[in-house]
Parts: sequence; structure tokens; C-alpha cells
Amino acid sequence: MPNFSGNWKMKSSENFEELLKALGVNVMLRKIAVAAASKPAVEIRQDGESFYIRTSTTVRTTEISFRVGEEFEEQTVDGRPCKSLAKWASEAKLVCEQRLLKGDGPRTGWSREMTNAGELILTMTADDVVCTRVYVRE
Repeated sequence: MPNFSGNWKMKSSENFEELLKALGVNVMLRKIAVAAASKPAVEIRQDGESFYIRTSTTVRTTEISFRVGEEFEEQTVDGRPCKSLAKWASEAKLVCEQRLLKGDGPRTGWSREMTNAGELILTMTADDVVCTRVYVRE
């Protein structure tokens, strides 16, 4: 099992605005979110199957704590409350499915994968729209 712990900075991002659009975020909020999320600071602490992930931007900070294989509450990228379940998809890839607590919306989820080069690849999905962000340790 890889160690995801560390402070991470974003190296590249693809399709973030398209993801927000698929989630129904209006154009003004998308522009603000894209600008704010261009340089997120991510802190991950891992203790075996337990994770703490803190993502900070100039607009907001999100924190989640969870254990692999146990359902937990968090928010979708656009801030809607959901139940989530993270599972190992492979030795180096954690996949999380999200289920909205109320209302309808696209099917959402995320994955985090460690590469052999030591990069962290975050993918976020809304139906068939995929946003990919690559992070390197600071």
C-alpha cells in the first residue's frame, strides 16, 4: 500500500471548468472557482486505512476524514452533501463513489492514485465528464 501522506501542490489540471458545468454551476461561480482552485494546497495524512485530506484554496477549505471501506459524509465539488464510500481499486488507487443525500444530480465520485514517479493523480467525475489533476509533493 502506498503512502499518500504529505503536502501536495498541483502540477496540472484538465477539465475542471467542464466538470463544474456538468454539475450545473453557473458561469460566474465557475470563473471564480476555476481561478481560486488554480493553486490548491492539499495535505494528506494516512495511517493505514485511515485518511485525513485537507484541500485549501483562496475561496474555501475542505476537510474530510474517512476509513477505507466505511461510509462517510462529505460534499461534492459543488458543495452538496453526500454519502461516500472509498475502496481500493488497486494497490495504488483509491476510488470513491458519492451518493447525494437529497435531490437529483449527476453521478459523482473521485479517485486518487499514486504513480511510480511519486505523483498523485486526482480524478473527479460528474456523469461522463472527467477532471484530472496531477500533484507533486512539496
